[in-house]
Amino acid sequence: VPQIEVTFDIDANGIVHVSAKDLGTGKEQHIRIETSSGLSEEEINRMVKDAEANAEADKREKEKVEVKNNADAMIYSTEKSLKELGDKLSDAEKQAINDSIAALKKSLEGDNVEDIKEKTEALQKASYKLAEELYKQNPQGAGANPGSGPEQNGQTGGDNFRQSNSGSADDVDYEVVDDDK
Repeated sequence: VPQIEVTFDIDANGIVHVSAKDLGTGKEQHIRIETSSGLSEEEINRMVKDAEANAEADKREKEKVEVKNNADAMIYSTEKSLKELGDKLSDAEKQAINDSIAALKKSLEGDNVEDIKEKTEALQKASYKLAEELYKQNPQGAGANPGSGPEQNGQTGGDNFRQSNSGSADDVDYEVVDDDK
């Protein structure tokens, strides 16, 4: 395995001296890096002003990208849920969700942020209807019991965690040491 020793040295003038030595062969290379042209104060000020002038446009662009990403995520998750649970919905409900998805996809082709937000909200509402319908169909089946079970277990588990957190780390370490013996 070749071993190469690299050293970097920066002097007070900002000049970088780099040397590399192959420890196996003894060959050594040096390079000196210095600034040939820096930015003048005027150029720096111009760049700062350009950045400030474009800050609002950058903010709008960021919002547009975030809204589009949220819409894409909503489409993906809704399509996945519809694929998995669609057989439990009526054709009209499926059609309403599919129409909302299609409208949002069409809206994503443009750059109108407000329209995309509006269509995303419409798809969210259609998705809520999907969840409501599933819970209506299974009031005491898979929907009700798991919903109440994790809450109770989550609270109890959280309390146990808080109680056990006050010194059980030593117990755990002790148990691990006992297991190793």
